[in-house]
Amino acid sequence: MVTSRNKTRILKALLIFVGLVPFLFLLYATLNDQLGANAIQTLHFRLGDWALRFLLLGLALTPIKIITQQAWPLGYRRIFGLLAFFYASLHVLVYVALDLSWSWMAFIDEVPKSPYILVGLLTYLLLVPLAITSTKVMQKKLARRWLVLHRLVYVAALTACLHYLWLVKLDISQPLLYLGLLLILLFMRAVKFYRNRFVGRVSR
Repeated sequence: MVTSRNKTRILKALLIFVGLVPFLFLLYATLNDQLGANAIQTLHFRLGDWALRFLLLGLALTPIKIITQQAWPLGYRRIFGLLAFFYASLHVLVYVALDLSWSWMAFIDEVPKSPYILVGLLTYLLLVPLAITSTKVMQKKLARRWLVLHRLVYVAALTACLHYLWLVKLDISQPLLYLGLLLILLFMRAVKFYRNRFVGRVSR
């Protein structure tokens, strides 16, 4: 008999598998030289796209909870957060290893000239402590500080959208779409916060 806990584990495993499918396709395309004339740039951009997508999917779980009045979506935030960090790490790795060929002199020379790279690095640095402290053990250990720390995800999502918007020079429709989705998600959270904090006081 499949229990509720087992169903949750199966669904989490399925989400992880589905979340890794884009990576497998990109790996296959890379190994078979199917990424076009500028393969490194294509790989770099696609990994960044998936990092941002999973970051926004993770942020969408709370609005889904608000709409459905069900708490179960929040149980999958860690998976989407770690998938976002996974793709963001690969995004940075491709830039450092393939674009710069591990040349730290090139890194030091290029980064100050490119504000969008600075914003991208800031985004990644914000994601690192969130990934490290994503376990239940760290959540219990940090207690209320964990909640404060993980609010950095809002800043990371905003800087990720700005990084993408700053990076694109011609067609900015996609980064604007992501930024619009983020603003909608943040607006829904702000409305929920207002109702809980202020409307609740009035009702008392």
